[in-house]
Amino acid sequence: MMRVFPASIPLDGRTVIVVGSGPMAEPKARLFATSPARLLWFTGKTDGPVPSDIAQYAKIERRMPTRRDLRGAALLFIAGSDGVPAEALARMARRLGIPVNIVDSPASSDFQTPAIVDRDGIVVSIASGGAAPVLSVDIRAAIEQLLPARIGLLADLARELRGTVKAVLGRFGDRRAFWERALRGKARDLALAGDKSGARREMLRELNGERGEAAGIVHLVGAGPGDPDLLTLKAARLLREADVIVHDRLVSEGVLNLSRRDALRIDVGKTKGHHPVPQDTIGEILVREARKGQRVVRIKGGDPFVFGRGGEEMDVVRAAGLAVEVTPGITAAVACAASAGIPLTHRDHAQSVTFASGVVKQGGPDADYRALSAPNSTTVFYMGVGAAPEIQRKMTEAGRSPSTPVALIENGTLDTERRVFGTLGGLAALVEREGIAGPTIMIVGETAAAAASQAAPKTLEQFA
Repeated sequence: MMRVFPASIPLDGRTVIVVGSGPMAEPKARLFATSPARLLWFTGKTDGPVPSDIAQYAKIERRMPTRRDLRGAALLFIAGSDGVPAEALARMARRLGIPVNIVDSPASSDFQTPAIVDRDGIVVSIASGGAAPVLSVDIRAAIEQLLPARIGLLADLARELRGTVKAVLGRFGDRRAFWERALRGKARDLALAGDKSGARREMLRELNGERGEAAGIVHLVGAGPGDPDLLTLKAARLLREADVIVHDRLVSEGVLNLSRRDALRIDVGKTKGHHPVPQDTIGEILVREARKGQRVVRIKGGDPFVFGRGGEEMDVVRAAGLAVEVTPGITAAVACAASAGIPLTHRDHAQSVTFASGVVKQGGPDADYRALSAPNSTTVFYMGVGAAPEIQRKMTEAGRSPSTPVALIENGTLDTERRVFGTLGGLAALVEREGIAGPTIMIVGETAAAAASQAAPKTLEQFA
């Protein structure tokens, strides 16, 4: 049963009045600060400061409103603080036909303020009839994650072209079919990327019948370290929209489960010494699926451009003449360090941080271990477990003290996360003794001791 009706009130050329001051009045004034409505804020006789983000849009009056002030207003909000005659103002406004909201008093109000998701041209209202505002706010937060930040730009384009479309397409069914194509196709992608002029051109081409073949797109997406809650909002949206998902073994099931059930999943995961799908084949898969007109998401653990070979795959897709976009993710070094409470840079211990790979390209140059072993710095190794003996030897030979703290974070941010601490001089033995086998980030530097202080005493003994 629908207990309340969330009507939409146009604000262009209208006046909204807020009466009162302090924390009950400010949110109401802020709600309309950037709207096209004329905002009048009667703060009463208080001489307290007015928030600058509101003051630049509102007309501030240090008094109570008169009948003349209220005349013609679309909405009136009354924050019934000391000195505000809420009931008298409400009676005056109602005689003028103005809907009244008395803050935190739903029974005395003509309407309640909903929780609002504002995307300019798209506004979502969540109403509980004033019964459960906290629940409405939580629902708003969930919707915020679902709606792209620039979805309002797409709505603005549709509004601007509505008359043109109606003039060109006389039949309702034809117009509806056009909008379904325009608002779900390439124009939509361009608008969500911030290219309004490109989206307009694409809509007009669609309107003129210049469709051509369906054009696919490849999104190189960072899945973060594994915890689905650390996925970016854009990455989650792209997963929901993907027709094809090409994923690595480091992408957790929790992340993949955010995708559509009917999306095609292609596992191209690799393990040490076992590459069932060669890199060249991965590129061919991306090109093949995109050429079918599909939305392809190539999702990788961490960030696609940090030891993820995303640059190579981007080059392959572009060379095939296909569109490719990159959505960054939280790289494993940053996420795992944060999960373990390790500051990669600390003013007392590290003035720089370097990300390095424990595995180098076959036949390629080795890393500069003199640079990686610099004092007052933190070095983070990806794919370093198998190379632990070489990393230990090369860093100590380059001058890093064997007593330098080391932290190993296995399966970082997941329920199976494990943290092991030691020193550079005992790194190889530590890896072997602890049986480190899962995806692991290796942190070398004085900052690694920060997390060890939270570890069990027997682990701390390794630093003695």
